[in-house]
Amino acid sequence: MPVAPPAHATAGVAVTARGLTRRYGTGPAAVVALDSVDVDFAAGAFTAIMGPSGSGKSTLLHCLAGLDRADAGTVHVGTADLGRLDDRGLTLLRRDWIGFVFQSLNLLPALTAEENVVLPLALAGRRPDPAWLRQVVTAVGLGDRLRHRPAELSGGQQQRVAVARALVTKPWVVFADEPTGNLDSRSGAEVLRLLREAVDALGQTVVMVTHDPVAASHADRVVFLADGRLVTELTEPTAERVLDALARLDPARRPEAVAR
Repeated sequence: MPVAPPAHATAGVAVTARGLTRRYGTGPAAVVALDSVDVDFAAGAFTAIMGPSGSGKSTLLHCLAGLDRADAGTVHVGTADLGRLDDRGLTLLRRDWIGFVFQSLNLLPALTAEENVVLPLALAGRRPDPAWLRQVVTAVGLGDRLRHRPAELSGGQQQRVAVARALVTKPWVVFADEPTGNLDSRSGAEVLRLLREAVDALGQTVVMVTHDPVAASHADRVVFLADGRLVTELTEPTAERVLDALARLDPARRPEAVAR
């Protein structure tokens, strides 16, 4: 049975973190990946998470998605408190109300594109909503490739399958971790268009980790981490504004440093 859909914790907010802290290791060798992070992610919006290498952005995404447990603080997906869910509850929440798009596509080679898309529902013993499936397949442009297996698809087409799979359950939120990292610029731009359209046309909430200012410019808002802390954010970002913000956080990105 699917878990009940999470209701808004606060009007217009899909995911909330308060005092989120994550440490790895103990003693002097301990690394604080997240240091008391407070952040909200708006419902029906596209938010990018950025920061220098080691800033904690992927750790934040994994804690928000229930893939990693924080040492302190809270995460709410809607009103569902992830810290109060046992392993089964987290599994059900991820299965029914969270979509994932990651660098490693995790497509099953023996299944067709359509079978890969509906796999989360098949594992839950549920049938897809035919109208929603058609809408998702049309949105990602897979209509003529559904019977093809992953090996018969280009990298960009495989990522379209991954995006469709993330959307097919009508998730509360879609988390994307470097979704364009393994793609050429053209395929990467197509995936970003799909995520943008998922928000604009399908009303989804998307939270994406990326290191690419051009990718981040597709979002409505960019939040920046440094040393495990939330330090600044941009709304209506452009690639130039994102690059400038990153340069202030990471000297290695400054033009004079790149020139050397």
